[in-house]
Amino acid sequence: MKRLFLVFLPLLVSVAARAQRPTDIWYFGQQAGLTFADGTPKPLGDGKMSTYEGCAVATSARGELLFYTNGETVWNRKHQPMPNGHKLMGSGSSTQSALIVPDPGSGNVFYIFTVAPQGTPNGLRYSIVDMTRDNGYGDLPRLNLLLIQPVAEKLAAVRHANGRDTWVVAHRWNSNAFVSYLVTADGVAAKPIMSNVGSMNAGPGRNAIGALKFSPDGRHLAAALWRETNKFEVYDFDRSTGKVSNPTSFGPFAEAYGVEFSPDGTKLYGTCNGVGGGQTEIWQFDLKTKAKTLVGKSANRKIGALQRGPDGRIYVAREDNPNLGVIQQPNALGKDCQYVDEGVKLGGRRSKLGLPGFVVVP
Repeated sequence: MKRLFLVFLPLLVSVAARAQRPTDIWYFGQQAGLTFADGTPKPLGDGKMSTYEGCAVATSARGELLFYTNGETVWNRKHQPMPNGHKLMGSGSSTQSALIVPDPGSGNVFYIFTVAPQGTPNGLRYSIVDMTRDNGYGDLPRLNLLLIQPVAEKLAAVRHANGRDTWVVAHRWNSNAFVSYLVTADGVAAKPIMSNVGSMNAGPGRNAIGALKFSPDGRHLAAALWRETNKFEVYDFDRSTGKVSNPTSFGPFAEAYGVEFSPDGTKLYGTCNGVGGGQTEIWQFDLKTKAKTLVGKSANRKIGALQRGPDGRIYVAREDNPNLGVIQQPNALGKDCQYVDEGVKLGGRRSKLGLPGFVVVP
């Protein structure tokens, strides 16, 4: 019996790990969705959300859907708007309109952070979801609590070095300051850790466009700076203090938009569309040698977000397209990363420019 148990133990561990991935369910675009529950992405046709850009999804510890949002409306697992979930002050046309962070002190409470589009006054806010309300389908007892204004369209989160709390990072508008807010069992910190580093996020409101992402180990942060700035930047991040430092830039890349790290953290990928669109390119940056390689072009006129999936591949949003692009081997150097333009079918639904963002847990 002991030998039989040892034979089955790896299988049990594998099943348990697969059942606990918080990034298995995606809703995005024009009522599009994917599930990675079986290891490979399969389309979901039950989503009710339409969003041009930012979105976020919350699941249980077992990977079951709880709710999703575009930063304006919150839908529960029945795909119905929560009773008080209609008036969030994010925007479906903000690059990273929403990000969901579980309360470290409660399995039933979540914070939805939102950022306004193009540096407008609504700024960075958060709303509270209590999953014990509305017969277990969830509702929002508090909405749109202001943290700071104005901000760029950038929003990312990573687990604190203590393994329990979470840093939520945004960027001030008309400033070179990153703001890091700590989420603990006591709530969201009222004052941020400020880091004045790297390029200004300023100019015409459209310059606020562009994504922010953490590396898988949480030690680095990458940003896309759109239009007049036209570059990608990489920074160091201290998960103990929340400080951002040591900027490195790659550019120029016209209309830089999406960023994502390879699973091993050695490569950065970025999307850009050329001035006015039509030059859709995916670039790879080797973070050790600083080499840059054009690894893909899309037949689509415009591409957007990059998001690493639980399967280790990186997915590319293609505007108004029934397929996502896929970087099949993102750890590989140069074109060996194998970009496929029509990589995953969306079951008749369409992608826009956004894909859901998640808290990075090193």
